[in-house]
Amino acid sequence: MAGDLTFETILPQLSGDDVKLGDLKKMAKEIKRDHDLAMQLWATQEVHPRMMATLIFDTKLITQEFIDELIVDLDVHGSGDRLKIAEWLLANQLMKTKKTKALLDSWQDAEAPLLRHLFWYHQGRMRWVGQTPPENTVDLLAALESNMASAEPEVQWAMNFTAGHIGIHDAQHRQRCIDLGERLGLYKDEKVAPNCTPNYLPEFIRIEVEKLQA
Repeated sequence: MAGDLTFETILPQLSGDDVKLGDLKKMAKEIKRDHDLAMQLWATQEVHPRMMATLIFDTKLITQEFIDELIVDLDVHGSGDRLKIAEWLLANQLMKTKKTKALLDSWQDAEAPLLRHLFWYHQGRMRWVGQTPPENTVDLLAALESNMASAEPEVQWAMNFTAGHIGIHDAQHRQRCIDLGERLGLYKDEKVAPNCTPNYLPEFIRIEVEKLQA
């Protein structure tokens, strides 16, 4: 463990509503990997300690069984915090090794909605950040057209996110994604804050494509 960064010294710094995410990452960079400390932080059931834990878990110890336990643990949180922690787990652990990526890619039909959320969010995220996506776009579109309308809200949002980024970054399939959005009408009446992009697929795709072409 790095310096004096112990459970007792870290926990007070992770309490309250004014915790800066950059500070979490700075501490984690100093600690590097400490699975025992991560498990202590995770056991608090608090949001920022659990986010910190996702940064310092030992990736070599992450198995499907371990992830299943974490997903059950996240049930104590509201939807927003649950997704935030899960997406930090995705970015900081699951995308780091071939083994964990293989687990992630196997969750399209997982029983747990949160695992399906992570599958779809990962598919969209790869396109969003410019990574070369796997050659599964046609299969994904078929699944979106068949299953998005009836998916659980947290899964549906991630599916919509993926459909949006397929439409933005793959001109060949853009109209198909727009048609899907028009047919389902998801998020069409959602109120959007100023300077934010709507989730409604036709508008989401149009606005982001215009940005890329500007």
